[in-house]
Amino acid sequence: MQTLRTIRCTVRGSLVAASLGLVAAIGSQADAADAFIPRVVNSSTIPSNGDVNPYGVAFVPTGFPAGGKIAAGDVLVSNFNNSGNVQGTGTTIIQLTPQGPLAPPMTAVTFFSSSLTGLSTALGVLRSGFVLVGNVPTSDGKFDTIGKGALQVIDRHGHLLKAWTDPVFLDGPWDLALDDDGPLAHVFVSNVLNGTVSRLDVAVESGSLKLLKKSTIAVGYKHEPNLGAVVLGPTGLAYDEGSDTLYVASTDDNAIFAITDASQRTSPVKLGNLVFADSHLRGPLALRFAPNGDLLTANGDAVNMDPLHPSEIVEFTRWGEFVREYNVDAGQGGAFGIDTVPESILGFNYAVVDDVTNSLLVIDLPVD
Repeated sequence: MQTLRTIRCTVRGSLVAASLGLVAAIGSQADAADAFIPRVVNSSTIPSNGDVNPYGVAFVPTGFPAGGKIAAGDVLVSNFNNSGNVQGTGTTIIQLTPQGPLAPPMTAVTFFSSSLTGLSTALGVLRSGFVLVGNVPTSDGKFDTIGKGALQVIDRHGHLLKAWTDPVFLDGPWDLALDDDGPLAHVFVSNVLNGTVSRLDVAVESGSLKLLKKSTIAVGYKHEPNLGAVVLGPTGLAYDEGSDTLYVASTDDNAIFAITDASQRTSPVKLGNLVFADSHLRGPLALRFAPNGDLLTANGDAVNMDPLHPSEIVEFTRWGEFVREYNVDAGQGGAFGIDTVPESILGFNYAVVDDVTNSLLVIDLPVD
């Protein structure tokens, strides 16, 4: 199992970081009440075609229709690179069912193979039975050949239904978040090539997904080519339905912002309200709510790199108070995609990829 260690434990106890510290059998400063041994599954993300560099992570939610290749509680992972480790050329979504013996197959099971390359962190699953995945392609792993990409709609059997493209609203779909109400949903997409966030309003219709409306809800995020990461720009998104607030991890700005009235907004804000921006951030990528209500972001190390704190997940409150940080790999650039679910599906509710080792860690964390 990939070794994890808790770097700092300050301010207050944290279920996520304390659990991972216990997995590593390294003491943390978490409260004694948090001291439990979670269930853990560690799996390769490399499918039979050899794709590497896992980016997006998504749980299949409760209520997902039965009878397909995937079921509620499964975890999906999208790969950005091909077997030659060329960025922007990966084509696979793999699936893991985290139950039973803690020894999944060494070769990951492929759920979907795409004709479009460079599957990004923009991976999500609607409980009506559809998987969404974005792509940001290159032909040679360099920014000079980067393409605008698309957002693909896949059914529960792994069949492509449609691919949405738009030079404005889907200009490099890099990550996404869902406001999922079943027959209707809002799909929030961060666009790495133009520094914006879009909202796609969709509806389930005649066994497929219909795109009703496209809106730009935020602009002004810093975005630029990057030698190591190909491109930097707005990435992780996390939606809070109770306050109708969308949180944005802007990698190149090295900050977390909040967009109010996200599901109803008809005109864009510039960046939104600054929530969190301190020295603990090192190019934040994926962004999710922890089971305890805090926010988690993955440091990709492309900005403000610190060799003493590589590949970290940073936890902070939604009002911007730092909680703690812990690493998922001893090397730089390992932290990327994360996902959580508020309810524990099959006993697992937290997943994180390590794209240094091309592995997926799925963890059972308490929700109270």
